[in-house]
Amino acid sequence: MRIALTVNGPGETAGWLRPLLRRLYARAPATEVHLFCVPDDYATGSEAAVARALFPAARVYEPKEYVKVALGGRVEGLPASVDVVQYLGGDLMHAVRLHARLGGAATTYKFSRRRYARRFARAFSVDAANDAQLLAWGTPAERIRRVGNLVIDGALLEAANSPGEGAPLDGVLFMPGSRRYEIEHLVPFFFTVALRMRAEDPSLPIAFGISPFTSLEAVRDAVDRGGHPRIFAQRGAMVEERGGAFLATLDGRARFPIVRDALAAAAVARLTVTLPGTKVIELAALGKPTVAVTPLNIPEEIAINGPLTYLNRLPLVGAPLKRAAVLAVARRHRYHTQPNIDAGEMLVHELHGTLTPGRVARVALDRYVDRAWLARTAEALGALYAEHVGAADAMAGALLELAG
Repeated sequence: MRIALTVNGPGETAGWLRPLLRRLYARAPATEVHLFCVPDDYATGSEAAVARALFPAARVYEPKEYVKVALGGRVEGLPASVDVVQYLGGDLMHAVRLHARLGGAATTYKFSRRRYARRFARAFSVDAANDAQLLAWGTPAERIRRVGNLVIDGALLEAANSPGEGAPLDGVLFMPGSRRYEIEHLVPFFFTVALRMRAEDPSLPIAFGISPFTSLEAVRDAVDRGGHPRIFAQRGAMVEERGGAFLATLDGRARFPIVRDALAAAAVARLTVTLPGTKVIELAALGKPTVAVTPLNIPEEIAINGPLTYLNRLPLVGAPLKRAAVLAVARRHRYHTQPNIDAGEMLVHELHGTLTPGRVARVALDRYVDRAWLARTAEALGALYAEHVGAADAMAGALLELAG
């Protein structure tokens, strides 16, 4: 089979693409993969490099190469046609454009639009609620194929790795995200939270799980700058020695290991502290008790879906308008994490609004020592997505069947 896929951000690349391609290659090692990283505000810019490292046999196209292809140009390695074009992230128009260029069957995962609904030969869905969404978007019922949540297989796959040196055994793992805003502001914010926790419990094992989509240089710059003043963070330093990296205070008295296999490290931690996003679903798949924070201290810097995300680029009035838009979106939703939305209750402990490191540290410490909450939450989260195990294999099989 020859397949073209679109991806955009780190969540889709790690959570959707990785488990699906692993199963495709396992089932059909000769599969020819053409992976297009499309332009997107949620992308980090490292998606192509990470994908090449994960799948050396795949032809991976940078966003600028995709744009050239979309406009009718030729790039090295581009085939004349493919058997399937699979949407796995970004705006749907990119997958539709590739389908118009490369032919084959067009397929989508989780999302569709009414104007594209009949173009997709298959719409792979996550669950019954997603089935209903796809039907509302005009997808013919006979084209919907429920496979489950790909993120679950991806999480279990990564968590099976060795946690490596520095993993916080029975401690706390901070996972600050990988988007520009998250690195610049949430790395120093979480660093300051960690310092508050360590001050109260000097023996507490703490580490930082930094995404492979994030360079250590970006982490160094973030902790050195200390983030936006409204983050209330403390400046620090990044230290590299003996093959490892650490976030440290300027006087060197406190420091925390940086680990790259974050989910493997999370598997041996007692508690994780992170942001809403794909990583919270991954942690739920592991049954890992989590505190998820949505700091709205500088809402004008946060990326949101749709054109409103660009409001802050307007002079004078842009930042206030963007701030109002982000706060309105935040207030509209009771829960900000998918596990809580799916469960209809707060399994993941969420904190929203203008937050200080001290407040987050207090909540995280309280959760860390609450054995009853830890046990109850771990059991509920572990059961929440159990039925989705095997989604990647089911989808890989359906794609091979469709390609003939």
